[in-house]
Amino acid sequence: MTRLLGSRAVRLAIAVGLTAYLLWRNDPDAIARVARGADLNWLALACALVVFDRALMAWRWLALLGPVMTTTPPVGAVLRVFFVSSFVGSFLPASVGSDAIRAYSLRDHDVPGSAAVASVVMDRALGVVAILLVGLVSVVALTVPAPLGVYVILLAGGVASLALASVIFIDPVGDLVGRGMARLPGAPVRAIAAKLLAAVRTYRHHHAALSGVLAASLGVQVIRVLQAWSLGRSIGIEAGLAVYFVAIPVVLLIMLLPITINGLGTGQAAFLWTFGTAGVGKPEALALSILFIALGILGNLPGGVLYAMGGRRPA
Repeated sequence: MTRLLGSRAVRLAIAVGLTAYLLWRNDPDAIARVARGADLNWLALACALVVFDRALMAWRWLALLGPVMTTTPPVGAVLRVFFVSSFVGSFLPASVGSDAIRAYSLRDHDVPGSAAVASVVMDRALGVVAILLVGLVSVVALTVPAPLGVYVILLAGGVASLALASVIFIDPVGDLVGRGMARLPGAPVRAIAAKLLAAVRTYRHHHAALSGVLAASLGVQVIRVLQAWSLGRSIGIEAGLAVYFVAIPVVLLIMLLPITINGLGTGQAAFLWTFGTAGVGKPEALALSILFIALGILGNLPGGVLYAMGGRRPA
């Protein structure tokens, strides 16, 4: 517990320190003026789009639970776990915290631990694949200047995704990973690893479910790009929609890194880097980053209401 709290404190310190440094170096008064002048109509559109992306995210997790469950828990209970874990995860390292809470909380609904973790792993993996696909297609199809680092990040993510896909869908690779897990120290660890690998590889027989979830994930990423574009329009950023389709996937990948709390600090740095390359001023890019992260927190507030209402709560 002491180590966990220490790790969380370090990430919080990095988030606060990096955010404060970026604000200090880039005229906080100008950033505040940009944010205060935001157009409420464009802000309302961005908030409305949040409803659609959260609905798609909830649906895709429900769809992923089916293939690994013999009996599916009540839909209402699963949705509550999803929204509450998303809210609590806002205060934990990137997406890792909410994923862990989501898998752990399903134990209250008689879902085997390996199945719960497998569903969360596939949900996260397909979400990352969707981000990569949107980013790669945008970089190739749109004539938007992008720094070399953008290509490196997208390529590295693509390699990691292909590695996971080979474990799931290619039997010799899965068997090789299984033999490696059999050499892990401790019988309990080996048993858990074997169950998790078996649960994840169950998905190789459910192409229709995976295709539907991937399509929903692509929809989520397109909506997130439109959210950022709406926020940018609200503060007067004139960059075209194509710039957002190239920049936002890279920003999202950087924010997923479990370095800080909820992508604070790393998100601001990513917006400065990607939008700065497109000619967006630093105060505008930082204001956009703050609005984008705030919009994500706003989308998680329904989970906070459910959490406050009591009943079963994630540990």
